[in-house]
Amino acid sequence: MPLTILDHPLARRSLSRLRSVETTPAEFRQNLRHLVTLLAGDATRDLATRETGIDTPLCRTTGYVLHQTIALVPILRAGLGMVDPLLELLPEAQVRHLGIYRDEDTAQPVEYYNKLPDRDPPEVALVLDPMLATGGSASATLAKLREWGVPHLKLLSIIAAQPGVDRVQSEIPDLQVFVCAVDPELNDRKFIVPGLGDAGDRIFHTSGPTDHVA
Repeated sequence: MPLTILDHPLARRSLSRLRSVETTPAEFRQNLRHLVTLLAGDATRDLATRETGIDTPLCRTTGYVLHQTIALVPILRAGLGMVDPLLELLPEAQVRHLGIYRDEDTAQPVEYYNKLPDRDPPEVALVLDPMLATGGSASATLAKLREWGVPHLKLLSIIAAQPGVDRVQSEIPDLQVFVCAVDPELNDRKFIVPGLGDAGDRIFHTSGPTDHVA
């Protein structure tokens, strides 16, 4: 499936604020919400709807409701910062938690938390990860959701590196990827360059390494 890169002047402005080292955590969270809201417009464009009758103050007319079950799956912990703006748009969505991290010694994803139920997978899952670097954690999460039985998978990231995009698209058939920007490279520590630093640390105002590796 094609990669969709958000092309919008408001997105370029907010992304610039995210990248700046001078941006405070409060401003970072605010601009992240703006970007997630804009990104959601592309990511939800093909959701199925069905007609329903509604009454306006003047007459009876046709309205629409969503006709698919949807789950939001944040990649912990930075993905949590993307949940609330999506819930404002999709209040009927489930939120499912699956914890996977990248082992620094083996470079392999390690699952440490899984609250996916045994049955009833949603029809659409939106996987949320602000930074798509190597693609390891995202690929492992997407593979677990496909194993659970989710037929339609979408990955939403703020910034991706091309190697991460290539990996998730090659490993997960029919995946749709939505990003605000694709940065050109990873450095020798597998950090996105130019990137924006560690998204989780900047969202939650904690200290840590200089970038997010996933």
